[in-house]
Amino acid sequence: MSYTGPEFDPPQQRRPRRGPLTVALAALVPGALLGWLVYEAAGGGPGGADRTVSPAPVPRSATVSSATPSASPGDDAKASGSPSARPDGSGTGTLKGKVVVIDPGHNPGNFRHTAEISRQVDIGTNRKECDTTGTSTNDGYTEARFTLDVAHRLRTLLEQQGATVKLTRDGDSPAWGPCVDERARIGNTARADAAISIHADGSAEGDRGFHVILPGSVHAGAADTRLVTGPSHDLGVRIAGTFLRETGEPPSNYLGDGTGLVTRTDLGGLNLSTVPKVFIECGNMRDSKDAALLTSGAWRQRAAQGISEGIVSFLRES
Repeated sequence: MSYTGPEFDPPQQRRPRRGPLTVALAALVPGALLGWLVYEAAGGGPGGADRTVSPAPVPRSATVSSATPSASPGDDAKASGSPSARPDGSGTGTLKGKVVVIDPGHNPGNFRHTAEISRQVDIGTNRKECDTTGTSTNDGYTEARFTLDVAHRLRTLLEQQGATVKLTRDGDSPAWGPCVDERARIGNTARADAAISIHADGSAEGDRGFHVILPGSVHAGAADTRLVTGPSHDLGVRIAGTFLRETGEPPSNYLGDGTGLVTRTDLGGLNLSTVPKVFIECGNMRDSKDAALLTSGAWRQRAAQGISEGIVSFLRES
């Protein structure tokens, strides 16, 4: 998710990494009480803006292995896991009967359909572009490709737990989009118990880390998030804690005051959602250290595992 262009306000002034807050987030357990304490530490206030572009249970250690992951974006492998996973999501695990909608950000075809994705849509608070192209690493590994790969891995993990999983886009279909309002509508129509939009950022070199975007309270036009802000915050705090522990990726050092949590009221995918939903920016594609992780298939599997654990924790308590 790039911070340049009509979908984003300029980034906040970079802040120094907060050691104590980072340690506090690393200590998070996916429990509602501690989750809300971390959210309160984040301030809970509205943040900055849908974006645009340039081209658990048993957590692992919160530090990345000293071995450098191989930069192999071509290994967009199917998620590893038990062969018992059911492609229709009708497993017999603890999440049987739960519905999760995964929204892989952007679409590879958006670059060829700039007129279509530039169409303005209503997001409640104002109108914005239908979609954007997303960002990429300096070597050309696109955000759209990254998000779909993580989404496939995440789907497999959740289906193994018995959940029914729906994606807003899969492969090259549709050829572009969907628009941000349609992405929200897919989750609403499915009556999802949880929804997540997967992204990667496009900030400056040296800006590192992940952040989870929580919906602020919006009641304007077609948007009314008042009933879902609470459960969405709970979902986001849980995902932030498990993502950190599984991947070792630090909380963002340029947004969220070191908590890995940001609240926003200008994203159509959140404003129009009537189900608990968050965004996750898994890292910064334009930072060399983050890019080495994002282009590693092994790391993407850990990212999917971290997101999955947060969702499973939330759904078991809901």
